[in-house]
Amino acid sequence: MPDFSRFYALPITERVARLGVSFEDNLSLETADQMVENLVSTLELPLGIACHFVINQKPVWVPMAIEEPSVIAAASFMAKQASKLGGFRTKVDEPIMMGQIQLLDSTDWDAVQSIINKHHDELVIQANQVLASLVKRGGGCKEIIFKPLNAKMAVVEVFVDCRDAMGANLINTLMESLAPQIELLTGAQTGFKILSNLSDQRLARAWCEIPYASLDPNPTKDHGREIAQRIVNGYELACLSPYRAATHNKGIMNGIDAVAIATGNDWRAIEAGAHAYASQQPGGYGPLTHFELDNKNACLKARIALPLALGVVGGITQTHPRVKACHKLLGDFGSSAQALAGLMAAVGLAQNLAAMRALAAEGIQQGHMALHGRKSR
Repeated sequence: MPDFSRFYALPITERVARLGVSFEDNLSLETADQMVENLVSTLELPLGIACHFVINQKPVWVPMAIEEPSVIAAASFMAKQASKLGGFRTKVDEPIMMGQIQLLDSTDWDAVQSIINKHHDELVIQANQVLASLVKRGGGCKEIIFKPLNAKMAVVEVFVDCRDAMGANLINTLMESLAPQIELLTGAQTGFKILSNLSDQRLARAWCEIPYASLDPNPTKDHGREIAQRIVNGYELACLSPYRAATHNKGIMNGIDAVAIATGNDWRAIEAGAHAYASQQPGGYGPLTHFELDNKNACLKARIALPLALGVVGGITQTHPRVKACHKLLGDFGSSAQALAGLMAAVGLAQNLAAMRALAAEGIQQGHMALHGRKSR
């Protein structure tokens, strides 16, 4: 059971001792040289720990790699407030990723669609032969869909259950493997063959409740509901203005990206998918979180939903010593892609809640950015 008490007050050596995980080994130049081209050195980022997170009734240390002061403290603060009403709960979709094969140069897309539909099952079988090792782990190709885009172009979309892998290399290999057979069957020419980072079949959701009183920084706690109402007002502004929504979602990604980097995940792909998903809302680009008042129970209800394509196997998760240490620290949350996605969604929600509370209460410079100001002096 994690002991979160006064973790921030401990010397660094005692913090590490309390975690029970060693972070002494770092990425060697020899290993790094195998990862990128023209290596000259490595670049360090601070690795901190967010405390007080309780996710699906399990307390967990959360590693975050980030250069910005206040982010880890803010996430920890809001996780502590959420823990008063049970912490965060999560629900995560199956790890389905999609790849696309672009089709060109056909005079009859209806005929092409009929051919794809007729040969659907054999194409799935062929795909799963390419993905044999993934099929053994319970994953593999689940569906193939044809979509006409305009008179000139169509696309074949292939959906793959990636299990505990992020899936990019698997899907890119598969798209290139299927393309010749699709050309042979349809007579159309294939163009681009690559995965999509808009993994909206792979959503992670988290939600929590924050007591009104926990939102008020003043000892009297008299203005908690008023602050909650201001948070809802700010959320509604993000729903109406993409200029506010962009900054709103940036605060979410402060938390998610920091955990992604600590666990060796592709934060650039995560960012691309999150912002593309935010653009799919009925009113255009909008917030990834939702807030509402619950006056009956005197709490602010908060929830988040976004695509999170993560991996806990392969790539840097197997080669970087400190990334491996972060997965070990996370326990069950570091050994399942779905569990890690739920945790990241919870961290993003906590981060957003902390920023919203600061904006609604004492102001972002006095509250959320106070530590940043102290560190910069």
